[in-house]
Amino acid sequence: MERLSKRYGAVEALSGVSFEVRSGEIFGLLGPNGAGKSTALECILGLRRPDAGAVRVSSRPGALLERASLQDRITPRQALELFGSFYPDPFDAGELLARFDLEDKADEAFRTLSGGQRQRLFLALALISRPSILVLDEPAAGLDPHARRTLRQLIRATRAEGRTILLSTHDLEEAAQLCDRVGILDRGHMVAVATPAELIERVEAPVRVLVRTAPPLPADVIEPIAGVLRASAGQGGWILETRAPNRLLAELVRLTDQAGAEFLGFEVLRPTLEDAFLELTGRSWPVEAA
Repeated sequence: MERLSKRYGAVEALSGVSFEVRSGEIFGLLGPNGAGKSTALECILGLRRPDAGAVRVSSRPGALLERASLQDRITPRQALELFGSFYPDPFDAGELLARFDLEDKADEAFRTLSGGQRQRLFLALALISRPSILVLDEPAAGLDPHARRTLRQLIRATRAEGRTILLSTHDLEEAAQLCDRVGILDRGHMVAVATPAELIERVEAPVRVLVRTAPPLPADVIEPIAGVLRASAGQGGWILETRAPNRLLAELVRLTDQAGAEFLGFEVLRPTLEDAFLELTGRSWPVEAA
């Protein structure tokens, strides 16, 4: 995708967006709702015509769209056989039913499937034509934690077969766990493209340290500690911001012993993709996108 732009009236959904997806990787378009992710994918799939820019796709992709649906009475087997009939060399419906753990629901009406089963079926339908590229729009949206984990495992297995995957998500955890690289979209602008680890490494925010003692250390002990940039009570203890967590740990152990308290725990909270988004855009990650 090169310098893609798209407007809806006065709203600029995409503004000169460029990125490249490498063969065999999982590339994530990461951004809050309304950032332009779905518009970008729809332009890639030919569902929308961009106002400017170019899209180059090496082969016809399979796709799972966020608002996918099927007729209530169709069964997973019927849907796979129907979609497979559109292509010259499709996967066998039975093979995909087994791979996506849908054999028990193969001949049940679509309306009886759970949310997780529906998403597994839609992923199977995206694969029916044996595409080398998969485009997935918010594939785990609305799923419970167990269904999310199952879907992520299936996406990883699909990539392990040599397929390239482009997915959009507003789930920071999903992006960090699944994606080899991410492009952060914000209000139609691409603000960064890198691996999740590289984005986090760029964050200049201090490390946060969660310390718990019994009884809790008082503020007049915590706040004067050298290297503590900020101290706030939370999560059953103190959350301390520092750039020297090792030295802070040694000092906390000493002060806890000196106060006659018991040291219960020490957790280093490293910067996250949420911190990277804040640093790149100047805005906090929206609560509705968390």
